[in-house]
Amino acid sequence: MAYSRVFDLIYHQQETRPKKDSLACKVGGQWKTYSTEEVIRMAGQVSKALLNLGLEAGDRVALIANNRPEWNFLDIGMMQIGVINVPVYPTISAREYSYIFQDAGVKYAFIYGQDHVEGRAHPSVYERIHEIRAEVPSLQDVFALDPLPGLTQLSDLLQPVEEHEKRMIFDRMDAVRDTDLATIIYTSGTTGNPKGVMLSHHNLVSNVEAVSKVIPISLGDRALSFLPLCHSFERTVSNVYLANGISIYYAESVETLGDNLREVHPQFFSTVPRLLEKVYEKIMAAGMQLTGAKRKLFFWAVEVGSRYELHRDQGLVYKLQLAVARKLIFSKWQAALGGEIKAVVTGAAAIQPRLATLFTAAGIDVLEGYGLTETSPVITCNRMELENRQIGTVGIPLPGVEVRLDPQTNEILARGPNIMMGYYHLPQATAEVIDAEGWFHTGDQGEWVDGKFLKITDRIKELFKTSGGKYVAPQALENKFKESYLIEQIAAIGNDRRFVSALIVPSFVALEDWAKQQGIKAGSREELLAHPQVLAEFQREIDRYNEHFAKVEQIKKFTLLTREWSPESGELTPTMKPKRRIINDRYQNLIEGMYT
Repeated sequence: MAYSRVFDLIYHQQETRPKKDSLACKVGGQWKTYSTEEVIRMAGQVSKALLNLGLEAGDRVALIANNRPEWNFLDIGMMQIGVINVPVYPTISAREYSYIFQDAGVKYAFIYGQDHVEGRAHPSVYERIHEIRAEVPSLQDVFALDPLPGLTQLSDLLQPVEEHEKRMIFDRMDAVRDTDLATIIYTSGTTGNPKGVMLSHHNLVSNVEAVSKVIPISLGDRALSFLPLCHSFERTVSNVYLANGISIYYAESVETLGDNLREVHPQFFSTVPRLLEKVYEKIMAAGMQLTGAKRKLFFWAVEVGSRYELHRDQGLVYKLQLAVARKLIFSKWQAALGGEIKAVVTGAAAIQPRLATLFTAAGIDVLEGYGLTETSPVITCNRMELENRQIGTVGIPLPGVEVRLDPQTNEILARGPNIMMGYYHLPQATAEVIDAEGWFHTGDQGEWVDGKFLKITDRIKELFKTSGGKYVAPQALENKFKESYLIEQIAAIGNDRRFVSALIVPSFVALEDWAKQQGIKAGSREELLAHPQVLAEFQREIDRYNEHFAKVEQIKKFTLLTREWSPESGELTPTMKPKRRIINDRYQNLIEGMYT
């Protein structure tokens, strides 16, 4: 293998396929690119600055920033002198910052300043860290990536590296072993405090090597990156790009994603299902604005696409229909994603099979994978080859990774070089998830499809038991009900209750279009959701999807909510998973109302 430590990847790129645009971002409305050589030079300047601050191998530094080249400069610059990068989400609370900083013993923090805007609903990163400074005695200073009053900027720390300083940095690099700790990533914590996942260079690099074997890479490919780099999924995907000479273009924001896709024309991007759902909703909203023959053609194409089956020849008539749909309608979907997409890789949560089917029918291959922060993170993924792809599953194990199901519980167990070193400061918690034979217990239930493809059936800790003693898997319920065109988000309720109920956030784009067609007028969302015809239509959707479940699992009552859940409002983790405890607490009165 040509690389054994994470920071080796950029040097490997320099030796094998140096890029003029290794990294790129928007500055002043124009794309600014950094060559492989420039990335190495900037990372060297970061290393020098950190050494000047007195940092030693093993010290921890927090990085809280949006996706941008400086993220890579800092990441590489830290790791090549043995400093531990502790990447943290910008969206977490001051209390969570305090816990993570204290637990990791963070000495310095580098933060960005874009969210330090007057009138913002929640405090900025700077304000939250300032609030907890006194609680973190290890924290010596905070530096800014953007101009922030009272803080030294990263650019002020960076200076050219002299030859003797280069030799000193190379000496530090030589001292780093692949078994050394590279990063501590704190889990998003759907329950309780987050845990610090310790990942070695070997953990991360083994995953990069395995993923590189299963994605269709070509020289000159570009990727658009917009998932947070502090999440292990996007970080590993970006390392795969670096290792294989794929140019990384950082999107300005999720809001500008459509524009950035059309500007960059990427061959790859990775996403979470929620963002892909939003892309779909925008496409459908545009279709709903059409009239007459154009509207009929649009929805005919969607119907044709929804009948697509990956492994079944549906005959000449269907092939002709699909070809027409792709030429007249789906070609516009492809163009909206830049027109050159080879694959969209999705992870972190389950994608609706209906959505994956429709995008694949449209000529946009959606490859779902599976893993956890503790597994560096990828365990399984679908491949481009049809024989190694199955919609509705998370694919087959990566090369070098073993996967089996516990014979009693069907819990998914994984073993391989990608399994974490352990939880920081939590040896007992580590022993609870990694057994004596090295199997990591994921906490997810699964099953094999066709003896080859892994399918996630539910999260073991999220199973709840009704007061009648019957177990219900909420994730399976929620994923099925989200196939409804009217349901955007849903949380199943029922622990120790006599029946299952649900909180539902409607898809307001679809609902408002439906209401318009029915001649329903409403002055507000509250008024719309209280309308008898709207409630009756939702009940029909609930009844339709209830047919897929046993009587004890069926949703008997529901409540419609006017506001979407998000990480910022607290109901979702940064990876868009529901925080069930928060949802139950926040909507306690509404939930009790369904059982009164």
